[in-house]
Amino acid sequence: MKAIMYERYGSPEVLQLREIEKPSPKDNEILIKIYATTVTSGDWRVRSLTVPVGFRLIMRLVFGISKPKQPILGTELAGMVEAIGKEVKRFKVGDQVFAFSDAAMGCYAEYKCMAEDGAIALKPPSLTYGEAAALSFGGTTALDFFRRAKLQRDERVLVNGASGGVGTAAVQLAIHFGAEVTGVCSTSNVELVRALGASHVIDYTQADFTQNGEVYDLIVDTAGSAPFFRCKASLKSGGRLLMVLAGLPEMLRAPWVSMTSCKKIIAGPASACTEDLHFLAGLAEAGEFKPVIDRCYSFEQIVEAHRYVDAGHKRGNVIISLEKGV
Repeated sequence: MKAIMYERYGSPEVLQLREIEKPSPKDNEILIKIYATTVTSGDWRVRSLTVPVGFRLIMRLVFGISKPKQPILGTELAGMVEAIGKEVKRFKVGDQVFAFSDAAMGCYAEYKCMAEDGAIALKPPSLTYGEAAALSFGGTTALDFFRRAKLQRDERVLVNGASGGVGTAAVQLAIHFGAEVTGVCSTSNVELVRALGASHVIDYTQADFTQNGEVYDLIVDTAGSAPFFRCKASLKSGGRLLMVLAGLPEMLRAPWVSMTSCKKIIAGPASACTEDLHFLAGLAEAGEFKPVIDRCYSFEQIVEAHRYVDAGHKRGNVIISLEKGV
């Protein structure tokens, strides 16, 4: 089978198309023929080791000190079950599914085996394979942070970086949970964020949300540009700063802020589970959540796709299509 592999950290050019052995499912696994995958911010950070302050050594320890332990990137997929192990009960051959492999990665390939109790769910019929592939990363990240923050109906939520993969998911999910949402983005993305349902949209090139006198119950920082010292005055008493993208110094400061003030920082890696994928699929089928698709590239254009994501201007999600028409 074909797979996109990399043997060293670096620019998009380290990614190469290779022929490798097609995997076979173990007794508790399913074999998925992948129709679509994605290029997330997580993929390019792992590939390039472009990480927030303090995490470079930690990333090498986790993903490989001198070279990548897992030579195949990709955390999201959508496709069809081609074979199942003899102990598998949840899925059958022919099922259309989407899945999230998280740190295990391995989705930049024509086929992938996953344990049936992993983060896998049936694809919502109303979504294309490309849209289904993009459900997981942004959606599960936003869900996990909202869960930890105990988001309540009628709370005021500001999403900084509202036009990215996590940001567009956070805007839609906060609205679903009954919050009043303000999105912060660039001029070119104002209409997109407004179309997602945000009650207010701030163009950061024209105004600084920390200087307008408004206060929020939750501030979701997906861009890494709203540290606590900058936005603490914009948080209500009892307010929570959700640092989706944070450097190590900010994360270490979180317990101190919670102990010495009436506000709280919530940071650290997001976790995902199968129930989250089922929840997102249900919202998608009900028309309450839909991944925003920026661009779609072919499997052979993976380097170009990574170059685009590296530039930092993607709107929502970038799809990699392994099959025509997905």
